[in-house]
Amino acid sequence: MELNKDNYCVIMAGGIGSRFWPMSRTDRPKQFLDVMGFGESLLQMTYHRFEKICPKDNIYIVTSELYRNIVIEQLDGIREDRILCEPARRNTAPCITYANFRILKDNPNANIIVAPSDHLILKEDIFLSIIQKALKVAKENDILITLGIRPSYPNTGYGYIQFDNTDGLKSDIEFKKVKLFTEKPNKEMAQMFIDSGDFLWNAGIFVWSLHSINKALNDLLPEIYNAFSQGKDLMGTDKEIEFINETYTSCQSISIDYGVMEKASNVYVMPSDFGWSDVGTWKALYEVRGKDDNGNSTIGKNVMTYSSTNNVITIDDNKLAVIQGLDDYIVVDSKNVLLICKKDEEQRVKQFLTDVEVQKGKEYL
Repeated sequence: MELNKDNYCVIMAGGIGSRFWPMSRTDRPKQFLDVMGFGESLLQMTYHRFEKICPKDNIYIVTSELYRNIVIEQLDGIREDRILCEPARRNTAPCITYANFRILKDNPNANIIVAPSDHLILKEDIFLSIIQKALKVAKENDILITLGIRPSYPNTGYGYIQFDNTDGLKSDIEFKKVKLFTEKPNKEMAQMFIDSGDFLWNAGIFVWSLHSINKALNDLLPEIYNAFSQGKDLMGTDKEIEFINETYTSCQSISIDYGVMEKASNVYVMPSDFGWSDVGTWKALYEVRGKDDNGNSTIGKNVMTYSSTNNVITIDDNKLAVIQGLDDYIVVDSKNVLLICKKDEEQRVKQFLTDVEVQKGKEYL
């Protein structure tokens, strides 16, 4: 199949995945791990998915300099100038703006998908058909599109998008006008969102034309837009890295959701269901991984369980683990750390990390 030369993808791969400790570490975070046991990391799965829509050279990876070599190692044959390294963490708005100006140098008519590197999509064919439709709509309309997932239960770990059921895009009513973005709710509020029927989970996947997103950035985040705009002629040259290093040091740290999507008047959402999970926590991973007859989700060649149920277990292949009498636990053995934690208390993992750093040192992070 011939791929559309105007289709581009920006894959954001700079996160540290702290909620997935101890499997996710500073030197090799979640996006570079095979958390599903499929034989590919989440980044590899994401990259290969978008290869079916975008020419390979039109896929950019935005990550940290720390992870450049891992990206090269995992994405065989990727052009190194398609790996954009951020010198500092400044959230998603600067990350996207940087990628936009690189793409502008290459193709001002680009239509762009922006996606996280570490999400799971199980119904890939449905997802790709939705993306294709969104690219067409974005090309023909001056709008910003986000994908929203029809919620199946009151998840308190996701942001939500409220849409106007009566106000669809004239050229395609499947795309609904966004009324409100809201942060992670408590359980009662999440249930109210689901009962209302006009709220979706925020998947953090965007589709837009380069023209539309740059116009929105110029209008709503002019300081960031202007800072990167000053170096547009340096993009793709040997002066790019120096410019980016200088620009990031003074750049505001702000998300594209807060800086643009929550404020723009031309934001539309496509309600979708394509087997999505942000796999953001061990409990979320448990929901999507396969399970045995006792409800245990296990990765590891040498794991033996007795009278144990509903656990998520990840053990290095070179270690034998015998687990007896556990119900609803997270058990992770990775390198020099063993974590055993109640699944319902997984939010404490971040506190564990802080305590480990203070009491034991960074070698365990």
